[in-house]
Amino acid sequence: QEQLVESGGGSVEAGGSLRLSCVYRHSTYCMGWFRQTPGKEREGVARFDSALGATDYVDSAKGRFTIYQERAERTLYLQMNNLKPEDTGMYYCASFLFCGTWSAEDVGGWGQGTQVTVSS
Repeated sequence: QEQLVESGGGSVEAGGSLRLSCVYRHSTYCMGWFRQTPGKEREGVARFDSALGATDYVDSAKGRFTIYQERAERTLYLQMNNLKPEDTGMYYCASFLFCGTWSAEDVGGWGQGTQVTVSS
C-alpha cells in the first residue's frame, strides 16, 4: 500500500491561506485530496491526473484551491486561499486506484490526515 504523509494543516482566520503537502513514495497517475468533518463522509475536494496534466475540483473549491504535483520532490500540494469556516476538517491525501472518480472507495492508499481549522 502506498505510504502518504501529509503536513501543512493549521488554524487560520477566514480569508487566510494554507498549503498542504503530501509526500509519497511511489507516484500513481491520479492522486487527490479529501476532506472529512465529524459525522460526515469523506468527500473529494481536488484531484490531479498526472498523465493528462489535468486537475478537477468540487464546486466549493473552484477558484480558491489549487492542486499540483512536484515530481522531483515526490510531493502533492494543495494550495488553499480565501479559506472559509466551512473548509474546516481533516484533510487526507489519496492515491486513486484509477482516474476519473471522486469515490473514497476507489482510493488505494490514504495518508494519516492533517487538520485544517478556519475561524470566522
